[in-house]
Amino acid sequence: MKFLKGILFLFIFLFSFLLIAYFVFNEKLPKGETGGNADFMATRMLGNLNATAYDSTNLIAWSHRDAHHYVWDKKNEMVSVKWDDKTVLLNLKEWNKGKAFENNVEVKDKKIDVLRGKAYSLFCNDSFWLVAPFKILEAGVTKSIVINADKSASLLVSYGSGGVTPGDSYLWSFDENNLPKAYKMWVKIIPIGGVNATWSGWEKTKTGFMVATKHKIGPMEFENKFIKTGATLSDLGLDSDIFKAIK
Repeated sequence: MKFLKGILFLFIFLFSFLLIAYFVFNEKLPKGETGGNADFMATRMLGNLNATAYDSTNLIAWSHRDAHHYVWDKKNEMVSVKWDDKTVLLNLKEWNKGKAFENNVEVKDKKIDVLRGKAYSLFCNDSFWLVAPFKILEAGVTKSIVINADKSASLLVSYGSGGVTPGDSYLWSFDENNLPKAYKMWVKIIPIGGVNATWSGWEKTKTGFMVATKHKIGPMEFENKFIKTGATLSDLGLDSDIFKAIK
């Protein structure tokens, strides 16, 4: 009986804590003004990050949180996703061509669908933390200007489609060099709106575009590491065509 009372007390405590946190920290999604100013701010950001170089880059490899490892053939829409003892090769244009491996043994039963789905979810999330600024001109994206309390301007970007969580919104703020320094998030996976995430440690890739290598959300910090870009797999240090089996 005492054990059940303890569990009930803990549940009530956690529920109360989360409820208080929601009312204290939750921010409503701001309303912005669409039009020329928003387009100008977006274009300026993309220019500072060299979006032209990003668009012409065929391949990107990186590691996210030292846990998920990617080789992304952006040009041909294929990606290799590795985590733990698993490797999944995704053909983003022809889903049924994707292959999955556990401990280097190919998975051929129904589990392949689970692994392909997991790999795709990881890729959508982790690639966003690498190249989100370059996605603001995609179809279904709404851009608007939000004027902050200190009279500075931020860029509100809302995704009507794409990825695994369409409907998410991000409010970008910028540093003195007009590089993104942070965004506030209104996303389905976080119940509190307006959570702030920093974008820092900007580096220029080999093919010329800029990427942020460090992020911080509250006390949690994580990095994108071992970033390589190029026109061919050999530019990434790969001697063989890892995507041959899914073409």
